[in-house]
Amino acid sequence: MGPMATPGTGPDRDRDEAGRARSARPRDGLGRPLPRGAAGVPRQPEGVRRPPGQTLDEAQRLLDTGMPFHAHEVLEDAWKAAPPLERALWKGLAQLAVGLTHAARGNQAGAATLLRRGAAALQAYRDQDLYRVDVAGLITWAEAAARDPDSASSPSLRR
Repeated sequence: MGPMATPGTGPDRDRDEAGRARSARPRDGLGRPLPRGAAGVPRQPEGVRRPPGQTLDEAQRLLDTGMPFHAHEVLEDAWKAAPPLERALWKGLAQLAVGLTHAARGNQAGAATLLRRGAAALQAYRDQDLYRVDVAGLITWAEAAARDPDSASSPSLRR
């Protein structure tokens, strides 16, 4: 690298199969990078198309095992693949998982912001029954968790 090069931007930067920059460093259960060679938690594969029920089951399993960052990745795949009228639902669910991630990492301000943002995204689905998602319960949970992120526990995604 030349004198003006930024670390991590040169030809030695980790890349995925498509050539996009992607860190190969192992991650902990909250998605934080660990030193190279450390034992980490396997990452969720990106771009997996799961049926909605399977997405919710996998995200719930990850939330229940204290891995909200990984649950966010599963929900983000659903968000990206969802029909236009469902995207805000999946985006809101992913934001709730990111809010939990921030809370677990000790970033209460970030947690509150993402929990409120996720609750706002879910408002449009309050009177719908998509995939048995407990929208009203999640909104109530997110609003309470945003007020006190330190006490946020994993929510139940479905009724």
